Amino acid sequence: MRHSRTLWLCTLLLFCPVAPADAAEFSAGLLLGHGLGTGGDFSLEAARFAEGLPFSLRLGLGYSLLDPGDAVAARHIFINDNTNGTPEDEGHAYDWRLDLLRELGWGPLAGTRLFGGPRYASFTGTFSYIGGNEEFDVTSDQWGLGAGLERRWAMGSRWGFVMAGGLDYYLSSHIHGHDTTYSPDGEDVNGREGYDYDTADEAINQPELEWRLGLGLNLSLGD
Repeated sequence: MRHSRTLWLCTLLLFCPVAPADAAEFSAGLLLGHGLGTGGDFSLEAARFAEGLPFSLRLGLGYSLLDPGDAVAARHIFINDNTNGTPEDEGHAYDWRLDLLRELGWGPLAGTRLFGGPRYASFTGTFSYIGGNEEFDVTSDQWGLGAGLERRWAMGSRWGFVMAGGLDYYLSSHIHGHDTTYSPDGEDVNGREGYDYDTADEAINQPELEWRLGLGLNLSLGD
């Protein structure tokens, strides 16, 4: 009799459904607008990925086109004092972001999500002097912090419309161009006479305090 009861209990445990714990929810997003310049970013988000944690986690990658700075000043600061040739320039930046997000549940901001976390930006400005036979890149890589607010509106069971805005702040970092590097601590490499980090930072539009505003879509990756 005891063996029969044991066999029946094992059968129930094996075949009866057991309510699973809440599973993580994943989504992907695409925003277009203003970041470090004009561009967009792609992100992946995980919600309810840890029991009892009231935050979602999001990883994003952005790309922006931007004005790299003063081409004439850049030539003097990083190469020489020549003035021949017609200056042309173009710039872009990549930025990586890690955010914690939490939905606000009070007052007029109910349903809006607050986000914030670390940032990392990689800036490149290309300066050319047509007829002067010179072209070089100015680069910098910087860590920063950012925060903002976003709101989503459902567009069906899986799609949503997103509006987001915020502010990012990037720390000072080395600025490198040609064979010259200017450092915030004054440890310059092949610095040109009469120039320092402050003059390089003023001439080059590397990320500093940057506002963000984007519109886009969000797609739930669940069933």
